[in-house]
Amino acid sequence: MTTKFTPDHEWINIEDHEAATVGITLHAQDALGDVVFVDLPEVGKTFKKGEVAGVVESVKAAADLYMPVTGEVVEVNEALRDNPALANSDPLGEGWFFKVHVGEAGMAEFDQLLDAPAYDALLKTL
Repeated sequence: MTTKFTPDHEWINIEDHEAATVGITLHAQDALGDVVFVDLPEVGKTFKKGEVAGVVESVKAAADLYMPVTGEVVEVNEALRDNPALANSDPLGEGWFFKVHVGEAGMAEFDQLLDAPAYDALLKTL
């Protein structure tokens, strides 16, 4: 299991060679504040890396959720739709947003994302 991060504060966890889980980082949920609504992508929809795949709304602001790698959405977190606060209480666990099928192109893009030390270094520059 390998987790990587985007400069836009999404995380992606490759569980096996083709399935990945996507969510927002601790930094993102801290910056947003209390999440009150999430707009999740449609299952079956394909996105390219960097495309807007959803929206997170909080009491402070709304933020786009960007697709970290090219892939097809295969599952969304319905619990998050019912209880958006999961994005705050457990952003790296039960507060995940969606799962994506990652093909060869997506795996190559995944390899280019930030590992934990690189993401921590990025946060120190903000």
